[in-house]
Amino acid sequence: MADSHKVPWTARLRDPRFRTIFFFGMASGLPSSLVFATLSIWLREEGISRTSIGVIGAVATPYAINFLWAPLIDRGRLPGLCRWLGQRRSWIFGCQMLLVPVVIAMGAQDPKTAAVSLAVCALLVSFLSATQDVAIDAYRVETLKPHEYGTGAAIAIYGWHCGAFLTGAGALYVAAAGGWMAAYIAAAAVIGIISVATLSAREPEHPPELTAPAKNVADWLNRAALAPLRDFFARLGWMAVLVLAVIVFYKFGDAMLGRMAGVFYVDLGFTKIEIANHTKSVGLAATLLGVGVGGWVCIRLGVMRAMFFGAVLMMVTNLAFALLASSGKDFGLLATVVFFDNLTGGMATTAFVAYLSGLCNVAFTATQYALLASLGNFARIQLGSVSGWAVDALGGDWTLFFIGVGAMSIPAIALLWLLVRLMPRIDRDAGSPSA
Repeated sequence: MADSHKVPWTARLRDPRFRTIFFFGMASGLPSSLVFATLSIWLREEGISRTSIGVIGAVATPYAINFLWAPLIDRGRLPGLCRWLGQRRSWIFGCQMLLVPVVIAMGAQDPKTAAVSLAVCALLVSFLSATQDVAIDAYRVETLKPHEYGTGAAIAIYGWHCGAFLTGAGALYVAAAGGWMAAYIAAAAVIGIISVATLSAREPEHPPELTAPAKNVADWLNRAALAPLRDFFARLGWMAVLVLAVIVFYKFGDAMLGRMAGVFYVDLGFTKIEIANHTKSVGLAATLLGVGVGGWVCIRLGVMRAMFFGAVLMMVTNLAFALLASSGKDFGLLATVVFFDNLTGGMATTAFVAYLSGLCNVAFTATQYALLASLGNFARIQLGSVSGWAVDALGGDWTLFFIGVGAMSIPAIALLWLLVRLMPRIDRDAGSPSA
């Protein structure tokens, strides 16, 4: 087996597999931003309350439950498209083609007079995007070898944040010039353009378990839904419970911060252009740097230790937002806090994705990865839905809110410390040196 950290990154980027993973990462990030940060800023500018914005954020729930239909994506075949593009690419391309009109419809709604229609459109965007993510994650794991998971995670996250930047900062620039409808039309156009990468990608080879026809409905359900769960718990035993707890708690802090960040900036008095200039652009640069650092840390220290340090740093940077809240509208402090928050977030996310990839059996990639990723998303989405209420309950005291957000990282830190001590072999399974 090749030692992945000795292969230069330039060689990785010349590898068509990694180029495809980058573009698929962009495809995943493009719609996600439209139902998280960008939507929150739009709603707050329209005068929607913080509590309502948090509740509307629950439309992103499909990201937390896409494991429910992951078996269908793992085994089900789309007529026509599957024969043309293959199992993974047919689902990815099909979702992208449906996302284009739904995103346009979302941008055509008025938050003040058509809140229900807007929420329905956002829910559809979330569902299609979450479905696409199942196939994209499976594609990445099936295309790469275990020792390449860290690099693949980093490149996928690079792509995700580039895509999120286009529908984050890009949407704000377009909205400032031509309104929110124009912003969502532009986002839909970018999704359509990125879909070209799906057509030019190469379908990965699938294990015999995935391609063998089912004998009957019961056999199909056993292979698609039950076998992946049995395999996961059989490999990890009772330690699977600890692993799952780590995955659930790892995103607790970012859950509250992510939904309310845009609302917080608006409440401080920043305009769309100022938010784009001082948070989106700085955030993208910091995230890309953090992803690279995270990949390096995974190789040098191991995935589990990288996750541990990432959790500690995320707690510290979440607390830094309390300083910004008490200081008021300060461009320099805003850029500094956002830079370090995104830097540590990029490091932690790279380790997290590499860890999840290593926990999957290639015979059940889509279902197992979707289940694990959904658990990680669950906290971010469900906790995020009450984040606006939490701020209002504190009387709009953003400083107290961010102190609480920082404290929510403590359970993940404690669980990771325990996991590193009790189960170093998981780190080897995740494709990096043992802890």
